[in-house]
Amino acid sequence: MQSGLKKFDKWVLEFITEDPGKNPLMGWESSYDTYSELNLEFKSKDLAIEYAKKNNILFEVIEPQKRKITKKSYADNFIK
Repeated sequence: MQSGLKKFDKWVLEFITEDPGKNPLMGWESSYDTYSELNLEFKSKDLAIEYAKKNNILFEVIEPQKRKITKKSYADNFIK
């Protein structure tokens, strides 16, 4: 499988729901906290951190992992 690199240059600020519950009518998971539906994208890590500090939002930075690229040939699928 080959994964693309689209949108890997953005930093995302996600809000975590504190009190998820079950909707009694439909049985779906729901919450009164509408921030859980919100994702903010930033061009750089510094802009995301600055926004979080400016608005008194507790945050955790998760650095992207380094990708391991293994060169393969199509013929490798048939060689044992």
